[in-house]
Amino acid sequence: MDKDNFPEGSSDENNILDLIKRFEEMLEQNDMYYFESDQLEEIIEYYFNAGNPVNLKKAIDFALDRYPFVADFKIARAQFLAYNQNTQEALKLLNDVELMEPSNPDIYTTRGYIYSQMGLSEQAIENYKTALNYTEQPDEVMIALGVEFLSQDKFLDAIYYLKKAVLHNPENDYALSELFIAFDAAAQLEEGAAFYKTLIDKNPYNHFAWFNVGLCYSKLNKHDIALEAYDYALAINEKFASAYFNKANALAGLNRFNEAIDVYKETFDHEEPDPIAYYYIGECYEQLNDYDTALLFYNKCIKKNPGFADSWLAIGVILDYQNRLTEGIHYVKKAIELNPKDAETWYIFGDIQRKLGFFEEAAEAYAKVIELQYDEWDIWLDYADLLLEADYAEQGIAMLQEGLKLFPDVAELHYRLSAMLIAAGKKQEALGELQNALTLDYDKHNELFEYAPALKENQTILNAIDTFKKP
Repeated sequence: MDKDNFPEGSSDENNILDLIKRFEEMLEQNDMYYFESDQLEEIIEYYFNAGNPVNLKKAIDFALDRYPFVADFKIARAQFLAYNQNTQEALKLLNDVELMEPSNPDIYTTRGYIYSQMGLSEQAIENYKTALNYTEQPDEVMIALGVEFLSQDKFLDAIYYLKKAVLHNPENDYALSELFIAFDAAAQLEEGAAFYKTLIDKNPYNHFAWFNVGLCYSKLNKHDIALEAYDYALAINEKFASAYFNKANALAGLNRFNEAIDVYKETFDHEEPDPIAYYYIGECYEQLNDYDTALLFYNKCIKKNPGFADSWLAIGVILDYQNRLTEGIHYVKKAIELNPKDAETWYIFGDIQRKLGFFEEAAEAYAKVIELQYDEWDIWLDYADLLLEADYAEQGIAMLQEGLKLFPDVAELHYRLSAMLIAAGKKQEALGELQNALTLDYDKHNELFEYAPALKENQTILNAIDTFKKP
């Protein structure tokens, strides 16, 4: 063998690629080349990260054939077995390795990962904690613990370990991101912002800490403070695409739509245009009532991702605004096809069918909205109105009564039921509902007259309203 062909074993990118080229050349020629154990570790890691299971298995087999007593190669095989759902075989192999080298932290992190994938959270946590006793990278193990606690909805425990990970390595962006998720899940966003600020006090140039301050305030709808944090992040790292994107979101939250559009577009200078960016730009143009440009960007979103249901729906809504109902219904149907369990989409579908005069189809859509447990009261009002329009007054009354079982404190439903009962000749019941409505919210009594203007001439109704008038 020509020793001049030996690679240097350096871990920089070029030498990694040289190693891979040499390893694959060996496979193609069905030859045997010499590799140091640390070089094989790099090759195995490369194939793991590249998601190349065929060459990964070959690299692990080759490494174990040459270095049968190196624990890290046995652990790599266990990881490969677990990836291929051979969990019991993987666990057995890890047990064998533990007898050889009980202080190797990768045994416990790998076993913890396997138990986590099996849904055995307690065993996973126990192994991760054991790994902490041996690892030289405690922040990585603490992240694993934090993520495991997050998956169990134990948010305070997650925050505890993720904080420790960040304090050990404030530059670990993944730890910072997972910690934000934990703060958000625990409804501790103010505390989260305060924690990130302590990191900034120690290192004002930690752009990712500034970014996470922005995320916390964005979630709290304090978009002006969030905007300032994103600007600091971008001042430190002007190529930080996620900061541009979230800055644009903050500007949109402040109704500064033209500025938001410019910043969304600026993200395209730093990363490939994303479908969701096109969608948000479309939303901004929609808010500016520039519907044609909004349609352009919603269509760009769909071209990038045909399965983006919200863009199909948004196009349908704009076409509805433009009274292009027969075109719009096609897009809403597509949104339903992509996301059939979204109550809001069914609601819009029902509204358009109603405008087109297809009452039966509209009723079916409204019924679907209720079936999907839509959590607002307005569907009961619209469904009742639809039934009344179709000359099913009794069914409309019954629909409002059903709605009031779920939303007994909504004055609007009581006012509407009162008006419908009067129209049906049920005056005593109508007065009872009117009293309920006036008790809940006297100031909304004009909604009764907006729905049934003739009641302005009904002295009995006027007297009932006067009774509740504040002195």
